[in-house]
Amino acid sequence: MCIFGTGDLGRSLGLRLLQSGYRVVYGSRRPHSCGPLPSGAQVMTHAAAARSASLIFICVHREHYEFLETLQSKLEGKVLVDLSNNLKKGMYPEANAVYLQRLVPQAAVVKGLNTLSAWALQNGLLAGKQVYLCGDDARAKRVVAEMATKLGLTVLDKGSLSAARELEDFPLRLFPEWRLPLCVAVGLTAFFFFYLLIRDVIYAYVENGNETSYRIMMALANKVFPIVSLVMLSLCYLPGAIAGFLQLYRGTKYSRFPNWLDRWMLCRKQMGLVALGFAFLHAIYTLVIPIRYTFRRDQMSTVVDEMKRNTSTPFDNTEAWGTDSFIALGILGFFLYVLLALTSLPSVGGSLSWREFSFIQSKLGHLTLFICTAHGYIYGWNKFLSISTYKWYTPPAFMLCLIVPSVALVLKLLLLLPCVDRTLTRIRQGWERSKPKDAVGVTNL
Repeated sequence: MCIFGTGDLGRSLGLRLLQSGYRVVYGSRRPHSCGPLPSGAQVMTHAAAARSASLIFICVHREHYEFLETLQSKLEGKVLVDLSNNLKKGMYPEANAVYLQRLVPQAAVVKGLNTLSAWALQNGLLAGKQVYLCGDDARAKRVVAEMATKLGLTVLDKGSLSAARELEDFPLRLFPEWRLPLCVAVGLTAFFFFYLLIRDVIYAYVENGNETSYRIMMALANKVFPIVSLVMLSLCYLPGAIAGFLQLYRGTKYSRFPNWLDRWMLCRKQMGLVALGFAFLHAIYTLVIPIRYTFRRDQMSTVVDEMKRNTSTPFDNTEAWGTDSFIALGILGFFLYVLLALTSLPSVGGSLSWREFSFIQSKLGHLTLFICTAHGYIYGWNKFLSISTYKWYTPPAFMLCLIVPSVALVLKLLLLLPCVDRTLTRIRQGWERSKPKDAVGVTNL
């Protein structure tokens, strides 16, 4: 194998090829001063390196392709794999691979492996990773696909070289799988922040003349974070319940879900991790409550008032039970939250069997949702029927955030009923309520 380019990507790719049993030679403008290369690799001039191999990886930027024109006679009949990417979309009038093919028409250019990073190559994190190829020469694509498969990659053929522009745009996508979860998180955060701002700050100023804007930085934030976290966690498990009822309604598992449900289910992992991030913020904000000025001042004022009255507040056993239960459920829910996140890591999830992974992500996941929801219910156990909590006839935010998780838990509970669970299990094993129309027609015929 020949590699043009001795930068990070070229060195990492060479290391991976050597580990897979290939012989590697580098082509460089400065063969004697190109920096450290993987042990076992040779380095030559571009012309000498091109003569020694039939498959050449182009690991240089597009603006340096001109030197390839001087090597046309050496590159005739060779397979050139273009790994280049651009800094932004539409940077050039034509795709890099198309430009390369035009520079060296006698070679077979294949666009591919451009979605791999030097870090992933160097650390061997390639098992099952999907890469894309495109090119006009079927034989050249087959050679590159065989090499990529030997590296542990999964190859997807995207067709002719005209698809190179699409492949070069793939790495420029910014968190494509995270866009929906992040949009949902931002929307929920904005809604509940302004909702609480109206109830806790503006209401106090308008009705009582109290200036409590200082609550925005800590008190309001520490209400928004757990609310968004709980709603996001419930959104991880709600689509599964909806999918189960759809399959029950249709009586088959072979009918596709609506696009919106498909997209929702595909980003559940990202939603869960975003929810964990908000839970972390809630935990940190809660831990620093005792050092807040307002908290310390309220405690001191309470002590001074009791000393002046020469009385003490009687111990409330019910309040103690409620507070301790609220805190205990919060700690346990947060622990299970972290456990779910850890098992979603490839290095951890890969060590689990499918049954173990399913048990943690499904059964323990629903238990986590139940505990966190109970954490919210206990917080408001004595506030639901209190008229003073409904400021300007609006319910407290924690009541609103309990709607979605409660719905998700009720739907899951219905699916666990023996009669429902038995039917759904049969459907997911391939049973259908009625025969397909085509099969009925053939039978009648």
